[in-house]
Amino acid sequence: MEDKFKKLEKLRSAALDGGGKEKIEQQHKKGKLTARERIDLLVDSGTFQEIDSLVTHRSQDFGLDKQKFYGDGVITGFAKIDGRPVAVFSQDFTVFGGSLSEAHAEKICKIMDMALKTGIPIIGLNDSGGARIQEGVVSLGGYAEIFLRNTLASGVVPQISAILGPCAGGAVYSPAITDFTFMVRNTSYMFVTGPNVVKTVTHEDVSFEELGGADTHASKSGVAHFVFNTEAEVLEGIRQLLSYLPLNWMDSPPEKIFTSDDLIIPELDTIIPDNPNKPYDMKEIIELLTEDFYEVHSQYAENIVVGFGRIGGMSVGIIANQPKALAGVLDINASVKGARFVRFCDAFSIPLIVLVDVPGFLPGTEQEWNGIIRHGAKLLFAFSEATVPKITVITRKAYGGAYDVMNSKHIRGDFNFAWPSAEIAVMGPKGAVEIIFKKEIKNADKPEEKLKKLVEEYTEKFANPYIAAERGYIDEVIFPRETKKRLIDSLNILKTKVDNNPKKKHSNIPL
Repeated sequence: MEDKFKKLEKLRSAALDGGGKEKIEQQHKKGKLTARERIDLLVDSGTFQEIDSLVTHRSQDFGLDKQKFYGDGVITGFAKIDGRPVAVFSQDFTVFGGSLSEAHAEKICKIMDMALKTGIPIIGLNDSGGARIQEGVVSLGGYAEIFLRNTLASGVVPQISAILGPCAGGAVYSPAITDFTFMVRNTSYMFVTGPNVVKTVTHEDVSFEELGGADTHASKSGVAHFVFNTEAEVLEGIRQLLSYLPLNWMDSPPEKIFTSDDLIIPELDTIIPDNPNKPYDMKEIIELLTEDFYEVHSQYAENIVVGFGRIGGMSVGIIANQPKALAGVLDINASVKGARFVRFCDAFSIPLIVLVDVPGFLPGTEQEWNGIIRHGAKLLFAFSEATVPKITVITRKAYGGAYDVMNSKHIRGDFNFAWPSAEIAVMGPKGAVEIIFKKEIKNADKPEEKLKKLVEEYTEKFANPYIAAERGYIDEVIFPRETKKRLIDSLNILKTKVDNNPKKKHSNIPL
């Protein structure tokens, strides 16, 4: 029996070595951690339970039969983060460049299947050269098996991807299907085709970083939700994100103990400028209303802010127009960013807090020709379809169709509040007056004075929240300082909310 124990110890030791000390040193020289070091930083100490550590590939071609490493380039297993279970896979670049083989894919699929059975989040730490070329179509089939599971798991358990090295070709589509993607500056890349292929086909000279680096995907494509300078920060960021999320769609979002009785915030009364066209930072309002806030997509479509926070200890999703960027207008990118976030929160029963200051949709040929109608409809569709608790606070402007879209009462907003500074109208006073009183202004002795007077009258009558309140479209006009208390009270009332959509196979969102 002793000999058998020694054999097991020898095999385990070989599995722990990955591609060997030389390859591990190369990984460290690039400023990258090894696959096991990443898992150690990510999960609670001593909780990782590895499976399939002794798996090897089955390929016999191109000399692969003489190159076998235990684990075959990916470490898989189960662990806990803040005491809650997760499934984890971590690709090992020291073994065949982390390339995906049939066996490698089977290992990932096995933990994904178990995660679906047990209802726990799936975290993928990606660092791979792509499909293992020597295995041909078998490796491509392995990717497709993973893509299928990503799709089936969508909306069932949270799926989080960290890109911690190269991620190219077909490999990018698994992270793209998952809920959130993290990247590291200067060491992680994502692209369908690399710079060399781009130059051959389009004659464009572009670097790895420009084409598919972290900041490119965080600010231009929107593929990356979070970007950090180091791998350690990424792994801590994943832990922080998970603290707001339930384990699965049937679980409840985690709550923290909240004991403060001081829910009146006087600073909110002075945050809106007297000049209705002057910008302010919506994030200041968010920070005052929440005990903590974790922004998602902070560099992308900055005219809308989305992220997770806690209000009264309760986990919430926050979506807010940002007057500081493009006056908070809704454009294509903002609409898509908002819609995806709303749908995630709805899938996992995370209540939505909507802070509104929106002058409308962005006009122009670029927006129209690129489909602002269709993309704007995504945000409308997402809010309309969502059955989670939905609370809206209109801080200032709510004009035109954007008023409807931003979780108005008409699309099943549960509680809709407005500050006294709110302006709810089809459009701004000046534009409305120029249309309604076009002839009167044109024929007036002093057109500019007439326009000014009519704008003042229109503003007094319509640029306020009271007509909407009279009709019940606004549940209550509140003092800004009362907002946090109102939100906590409303969230507690809505804990037992039940709302259903018509029975169907699935909806057809305007993709």
